[in-house]
Amino acid sequence: MFARISFILLATAVSVIAAESKKPADSGMDVLVQTSLAFTQIAKKATPATVYIKATIVPVQQNVPNPFEGFNDEFFRRFFGQNPFGQQVPQQQLSAGSGFLIRPDGYIVTNFHVVKDATSITATLNDGREYPATLKGSDPRTDLAVLKIDDKNLPFLTFGDSDDLQIGEWVVAIGNPFGLEASLSSGIVSAKGRQDLGIATFEDFIQTDAAINPGNSGGALLNLQGDVIGVNTAIASQSGGYQGIGFSIPSKMAANVVDQIIGGGAVKRAHLGVILQPIDKDLTDAIGLDRQEGILISEIVKDSPAQKAGLLQGDVIISYNDKPVKSANKFRNEIAMMNPGAELKLRILRNNKPMTIAVSLGTQSEGEVATAELSAKLGLELENLTSELAAKLNVPSELEGAVISKVKPNSAAALAGLRPGFLITGVAINWNNQKKIKNLAEFDEAIKELGDKKHLILIVRHQNFQRYYTIKIN
Repeated sequence: MFARISFILLATAVSVIAAESKKPADSGMDVLVQTSLAFTQIAKKATPATVYIKATIVPVQQNVPNPFEGFNDEFFRRFFGQNPFGQQVPQQQLSAGSGFLIRPDGYIVTNFHVVKDATSITATLNDGREYPATLKGSDPRTDLAVLKIDDKNLPFLTFGDSDDLQIGEWVVAIGNPFGLEASLSSGIVSAKGRQDLGIATFEDFIQTDAAINPGNSGGALLNLQGDVIGVNTAIASQSGGYQGIGFSIPSKMAANVVDQIIGGGAVKRAHLGVILQPIDKDLTDAIGLDRQEGILISEIVKDSPAQKAGLLQGDVIISYNDKPVKSANKFRNEIAMMNPGAELKLRILRNNKPMTIAVSLGTQSEGEVATAELSAKLGLELENLTSELAAKLNVPSELEGAVISKVKPNSAAALAGLRPGFLITGVAINWNNQKKIKNLAEFDEAIKELGDKKHLILIVRHQNFQRYYTIKIN
């Protein structure tokens, strides 16, 4: 059953009628009335600041490779048409979603996927005022974007602290599901810290059962004080609609990204330079730990802050800045939200002996995908093609590239059909941008251009045949 559940990004209002009523006779009714009044106050505060976003998108024109190129056969031309695999005419599309004002001078928060590749954006307030919106900046790795409209004294919402949220706490979602203006729904916080969903690169989602549907993307998730504690982003659904499982980016993460975009136009993240893996019971026993705790450093990135600070492969990180490590992903997210240059105090176990190491964090380059980390995810190890290795593999002397030296069993690379000895000669960023690879350095540079793409396309040569291999990036 779970295999059929998909995570649906929600880019695609119910009027509150307050009726006067007599004072309830019993305390139970009084509680209900007070709860109803709390929701009404949230509606009055949030509705004016909620924005309906429409984005016009023209997909990038692409040349599709012709699989019959070289046949030059009249049969293929008659059956498939004169040029069925040539240039495709792009069709204009419309993306619709939600957003909310965070400042009186017109700054709007929404999801990146709502405005991705937009040629024009329109923001409409609940009172009917319509504005052309400008994209001030975006962060695909958290699926956030900031828009700007030109006006003053606008209604706005403020970020609360998502760290204070309790599981079971009442929350309210507001947005424009199916284009309906400023629609509210209520529910509770079902869970916190949801990760590994494949929705964004950095994930720490709040899960809620408040009704969220297509069109809610980018809308606010509010606490009972009317503060924004999340940005609604996706649902888990088998039907395409609400099934009681929605996900919101926590305000702690969103506020950090938004502040950086408004302040400098881009997001800068701290960089440690380690590949991490969780520690299970078997690994605890195998490496002789006294108890199961922390995360294991499985690899150190060359010339990284971690290497310069003296961290070693095999070290176990048990705390950072006096906070216990709960998971590898949580640790990774926390590091990414720190300021480059900040000092990080790590408590580690080395050969089962505790020690403290201070690290001065570096800066991730814009759009960076850590090649070592990606290779570890894919289950690949690469090396440069030397003359000796070319002779061993019977590779023609004129060819260049990076050789696959090891493929982890059951990894994404193995499932794609890649094997040791295959020669990577190129990386296809897209069909109009295929990078030729001469060595590992050029492979690293090409990988960085992938950004947040969900698939990696490698051009691989083996036994005088060249083909494309597609690997899904988790």
